Formats: sequence, C-alpha cells, structure tokens
Amino acid sequence: MIKRQINMLREFSIPLIAGVLAAVFWVNLDPEGYANFNHGHFFGPLSFHFVANELFMVLFFGIAAVEITQSCLPGGDLNPLKKALNPLFATFGGVAGPVLVYFLLNWSLGSPTLANGWGIPTATDIAFAWLAARLIFGDGHPVISFLLLLAIADDAIGLAIIAIFYPDPSVPAEPLWLLLTVAAMLTAYLLRRGQAKSYWPYLLLGGVPSWIGLHHAHLHPALALVFIVPFLPHPPQETKHIFEEDPGDLSTLSRFEHEWKIIVDFGLFMFGLANAGVQLSGFGAATWIVLGSLIIGKTLGIFFMGYLAQLFGFPLPEGMGRRELLVAGVIAGIGFTVALFVAGEAFADPGIQGAAKMGAMLSILAFPLAAIIGRLLAVKKM
Repeated sequence: MIKRQINMLREFSIPLIAGVLAAVFWVNLDPEGYANFNHGHFFGPLSFHFVANELFMVLFFGIAAVEITQSCLPGGDLNPLKKALNPLFATFGGVAGPVLVYFLLNWSLGSPTLANGWGIPTATDIAFAWLAARLIFGDGHPVISFLLLLAIADDAIGLAIIAIFYPDPSVPAEPLWLLLTVAAMLTAYLLRRGQAKSYWPYLLLGGVPSWIGLHHAHLHPALALVFIVPFLPHPPQETKHIFEEDPGDLSTLSRFEHEWKIIVDFGLFMFGLANAGVQLSGFGAATWIVLGSLIIGKTLGIFFMGYLAQLFGFPLPEGMGRRELLVAGVIAGIGFTVALFVAGEAFADPGIQGAAKMGAMLSILAFPLAAIIGRLLAVKKM
C-alpha cells in the first residue's frame, strides 16, 4: 500500500508541483522571508538555491542522461543515430523559432527597450517538460526520449547564450577550465576500459572534476554528469522503452538509475521551491511577448525543423508521428526556470523584469494546452 502511494506521488510528480506551489505562496505572502531562506546561508556557506540548482540538479540531469544513453543503444528509441539527429534539428528550431517570434511580437506590441529580452524564450525547462510528457504520453513513449535530448541540447544552447550575450562582468567565462571536464571524461573512459563495475568511481573521479571544470568555467555545473554517464557500463542492446524497468538489466548504468531515481523524483520538491518564487506583480507587454515567443515560437520551430529533418531522411523515433511532434513542440514551450534566470539578466528595470518573469512563469500553461491538443489529435498514451 505504501509503495503504491509512493509510486503514485512519483508518477504525477507531486513533489515538484508541491515545491512550485509552496514557493509561489511563500514569496507572495512573505517575500523577505523567502529570499532569506533561498539565498541565505542554508548549508554553511551554501544557499538553498545553490544546493538545489548546482548540486541536486546534477543527479536530475544524470538520470536524464541515463535515459538518453539507453535510448541511443541498439533497440532504443533513438537508434540508429540518424533518429537522434531529428531532435537535434528540432532543437535548432526550438531556439530560432522563439527568437524570431520574439522580435516580431516586440515589433508589433513592444518597444526598443524590450529588444534585449530575445534570449528569454530560447531554453526549455527540462523538469517540467519531463513531467508534462510523462503525463500526456505515458512513461514508455518514445516522445519522452525525444524531448529529453531536445531539452538538454536546448538548455546547453540557452546557457551558452547567457554566457555570451548576458555575461556577468564580475565573473567572465573561463573556457580553459573545460579542459578539466574533458579530463574527467577521459577518466570515465579509462574506468570503463578497466572494467570498473561500481558507478561510484565514475561519479567521484569523473563527475566531481567535471562539476569543478564547469563551475569554474562559469557554465552550469548541473550538467556535470551528462558528460560522464554515457561511459557507465551498459548492455550492448536495449530491450525496453524509456522508463520501463528491465529486471534482467543489472548493468552499472541501470543500477545508477534504479538507486537514484527515487531520490531525484522526491528531490524535485527542492527544485520547485528554489526556482518558482516569482511575485505575482504587474503584467506588461513583456509578459505577452515572452509567453507568445515560448508557446508559439517553440511549437512552430520544433515542428517545422523536425518535419524538415524527416524529409531529409532523419526519421522520428518509431511510434512518434507528426501529431506527437506537434504536441512535443507545445510541451517544449515551458520555459520557466532558465527563462526566469535570463529575464533577470536581460532587464535592469524592475517593472520590465517583473513583467518578463510573469511571461516565463505563465509558460507553464503550455502543459494543459499540450494535453488539450493531444486529446484533440487523439494522441495515444502508452
């Protein structure tokens, strides 16, 4: 009975939703208390926000990397390789589409002062996109592996945009530190060649240096395990769809996922609590420009480029057609956390910044919109 309840909480991502609601209520009832909790010294010198975003999310992206790795194996949803190229084409559309729509909407609704916000709608919130895809399509659907690869690539581009176009003068990018991440990947490769079966050497000797390299390069260290997880020993062929348990798979990759996934599912409460604290302040032109760019731009960009890639001979995963591609594009319109961060960097004016953040916050509406469109298109849940 208890196990069934735990699985239900995980299936519907109740911890993540609870964290979001707690943050929204807290910041609007007691903004100073929320700010002190989120950015004060929560774990010694570390803030709660840092622990949630820079440390815990390492595990989240690590589990996402497991799913992508498994999907790229023979028999997986993204194998052969040309199937994995389709979501990468779609990623380009998911970045270029929102930027184009942003400039068009700003030309018709906004003003020159809002032009610097073009980077806000470029990234997809992987945590919420993952939740939405699982609820709409079911855990075993190939759309999830498609969206995970797209969202990770999307966020990597978004982080590069932040580093290049929205730099913090006090902490300039130091790409030389990325050599440490490359060295960590080499270490993981050597561990695999040496037939290390436990995942701990990979995490400690590979993941830790990878995190340090990204952190000191002033890129998002939460991506640290994305570069290490593909080196974990795994079976030569995948026999299950994404998220489906395979009792016969006792590989290092599978054990890492099995032992950490429940911690990630419940730890997403921290992620929601740390990132969803947006005050429900004024609306403005920036609100609707950001919201429209995310939902319209992402949907059209991803659908068009995914369809174009298909015409060029790079197929969608088996079991995924154009209807599913369209719904996936809508889901990717959930910008949320990265969009909130860029909004804070793009505008100095508190009024414009608040209005832009409201647009990023409201992009969560892409979730029910995708569910409605999926129902109208008779998309099947697995």
